[in-house]
Amino acid sequence: MHAAQNEDHHVKNIVLVHGAWVDGSGWKGVYDILVRDGYNVSIVQEPETSFQEDVNATKHVLALQDGPCILVGHSYGGSVITEAGNDPSVVGLVYIAAHMPDAGESEAIDGKLFPSDLSKSTAIKKTVDGFDYLDPAQFHEYFAADLPAEQAAFMARSQVLIADANFKTAITTPAWRSKPSWMLVPTKDRTINPDLERWYAARGNSQTVEVPGASHSVYISRPKEVAALIEEAASHARDRKCVATVK
Repeated sequence: MHAAQNEDHHVKNIVLVHGAWVDGSGWKGVYDILVRDGYNVSIVQEPETSFQEDVNATKHVLALQDGPCILVGHSYGGSVITEAGNDPSVVGLVYIAAHMPDAGESEAIDGKLFPSDLSKSTAIKKTVDGFDYLDPAQFHEYFAADLPAEQAAFMARSQVLIADANFKTAITTPAWRSKPSWMLVPTKDRTINPDLERWYAARGNSQTVEVPGASHSVYISRPKEVAALIEEAASHARDRKCVATVK
């Protein structure tokens, strides 16, 4: 009887949103753990052609959920879930090495508060038609330093180009202002400054965990730690007060 009650208490639906330059396949390790543990997991494939289209892609998947869900975003996906998370099915937000802007902010603006190693490098390249990509020769160093070189090389060569304007699109209504949130900070993140992630989490009153030595690709390199935080959110989203501290 106790197990049944516990089962009912947990949020069972998880929606995973990837970040810039990658696709949903990077969630495979996290997906496997969550499915093994009995969760219903869906993965959004964002086109990365405009911020609104990425939000819409997320909303399409949210519309398929059969009950309350936890919405998870990695990196740029954090901005996407900040906007899409206003959907009534979302009861908690999990940010994995992610941006968490407020109303009127974009990640380009917030990134200047605590510049990352990537932002100070020459690794971000632009196409003539306004899309950004990471120099394949520098992808491993700045995005996935704790992954094998061969794996990082494949990610670099299969990366999804993202419209530069996506990084500059301002949030209108941040879902974390009205819903509980969690943040995972990889301490060796070179794509987003870990201090910016900590700042976001403090401002949003997010429950925070840090993963020592992990890179920006923590969702691939440390699936156990990432899945554990998502399951923590699924277990306690309804317990935490949906109030963010204004700072």
